[in-house]
Amino acid sequence: MDYDLEERTAKFSEAVIDFVRTLKQNSVNLPLISQVIKSATSIGANYCEANNASSKSDFRNKIFICKKEASETKYWFRIIARANEDKKDICKILWKEASELTMIFSKITTSSAK
Repeated sequence: MDYDLEERTAKFSEAVIDFVRTLKQNSVNLPLISQVIKSATSIGANYCEANNASSKSDFRNKIFICKKEASETKYWFRIIARANEDKKDICKILWKEASELTMIFSKITTSSAK
């Protein structure tokens, strides 16, 4: 099986979209939904940009943004889990994927700096 990070980040974005559709639309969840959608979908978008970077520096910058957005997404899943006790299990699964993506992009950032 090919390891396709572009596909993995797209599937993660889709999973997040599917998940937030299950949340109650209330004054607590609406801003959280907006934030997690922005950060989660930004991971894959920036990875696509990195793959078409104009220079090594541009590539590193886009990958660093992927890492930051993945890390931010972890934060939002922690907060969403607190606000939606009944969704803790799925939040944990999505948090874990965001954590793995953070580590992957961290490793790419480190190795591309050489």
